[in-house]
Amino acid sequence: MTENGVRNRRKKVKQNGEAIHEEEKKEYEEFAIRESPLTVLLDSSLHIRAIYHIFVVILLVLICDTVIFDLVESGKINIGLSVIADGFGDIRRGIKLWAYDLFVSMSFYPLLIVYSWIGAISRKYPVLRSTVVTLGVGGFLALEMAVAAVPVFELGRKHLELGSSVAVTCEMFRFMMKLVAIASACGPRCLNGNTPLPTFKHFIYFMFAPTLLYRDQYPRTKKIRWGVVVFHLLEVAAIIFYNCFLWERFIMPYWSDYGKEKTVEAGMVVRGMFACVLPGVISFLCGFYCMLHAWLNAWSEMLKFGDRLFYEEWWTTSRFSLYYRRWNRVVHSWLRDHIYLPLAPYSGRALATFIVFFVSSIAHELVLALSFGFFYPVLLVEFGVLGVIMVPLTATAGRRFPNAFNLLMWLGFFIGNGILWSLYPMEFFARRNCPPSENDSFFIPKSWTCPEVILKPNWTFQNPLRIFYAN
Repeated sequence: MTENGVRNRRKKVKQNGEAIHEEEKKEYEEFAIRESPLTVLLDSSLHIRAIYHIFVVILLVLICDTVIFDLVESGKINIGLSVIADGFGDIRRGIKLWAYDLFVSMSFYPLLIVYSWIGAISRKYPVLRSTVVTLGVGGFLALEMAVAAVPVFELGRKHLELGSSVAVTCEMFRFMMKLVAIASACGPRCLNGNTPLPTFKHFIYFMFAPTLLYRDQYPRTKKIRWGVVVFHLLEVAAIIFYNCFLWERFIMPYWSDYGKEKTVEAGMVVRGMFACVLPGVISFLCGFYCMLHAWLNAWSEMLKFGDRLFYEEWWTTSRFSLYYRRWNRVVHSWLRDHIYLPLAPYSGRALATFIVFFVSSIAHELVLALSFGFFYPVLLVEFGVLGVIMVPLTATAGRRFPNAFNLLMWLGFFIGNGILWSLYPMEFFARRNCPPSENDSFFIPKSWTCPEVILKPNWTFQNPLRIFYAN
């Protein structure tokens, strides 16, 4: 290819990239002062507030039911508090791992200052520019590896309890994504010297702000409403209790003894999986509300962070592509800016979208693998395979039949969460209850071989319409 041809090709790629950037930016505005959708709905609609009250009443009724059951059966009350204590066991070690990641992440700023000094030297001696760029990229990758290496090694060496390990792994990924955002924004500044670097105060603010996109300025509110902060933190505590209560009340009765017997009837497994559908989807909704609404709004209020659009109205959509964009705008925006947009001009939209799904699904599965202590890629299959397939399948049909496909999406949420809340506990308790074996492995599910799943002895299918024939 001639030099002009190469130049024209680069120009075309650049133009395509700019077009993709502009089209994507039309959908997502820059940061602005705005409330979360549920905040607006709860304040403006008595119907939505009534649904909120229904969830609170369901929790209260379930608590009363469990209290009565415990008093009648054993004379004591146990409403999930033991699950919370066990789930966040060894919390001191978890805090140490989090503090390590925080310290390593904070070290990025002085390293950035040093790199800016080196960049200033490279501007005087352009021959050193490529070496300085290589040094910066290598140093940043080493810092990212340092953030991830110790938590991964420590969780692999000695497993933390589920709640503590989820918190540690999620914070590990959050710090790594924050560093990518600020490095991509400030790295070129060190080399060009045209724009000043952020102050350390702003760097600290970004590391705790409820966003993964770096900006030199964010819209800020005028004051902190401490009543709002306390209310949202109480919601977080209540939802943690709610999920632990669901685990103890609906999951453990079916799966806590899984693996203690050599055989288990297939009918019991199927019944248990269907019994987990409702608690699974309730946990799914509560988890969404806890993390993407209550927790992020509490931090936004404390930091006077004005933009609270952490999600959009995903529950009304009929297309999986919109669901993935709206469900978690915080992570989606990071994936869009740091993976999809840089790749799309060169690889095409389809491949860039696939890479985004692949990276996201792998990250989600790593969180679960490090948290549970085993690799069981159920979520990877549901999210990274079936989810990808549903994106083109619902692209056109979802527009033509929005009501029908919204119903189908919710059916998928119910079934998918029921499967998740069945297979992961089955594997979790199988590894606890089944006797050790030389074939035990982090990557091979133990629940496939222990216990043995059998049909009920002398089981036969009875025709449910036989009574009508008899009459």
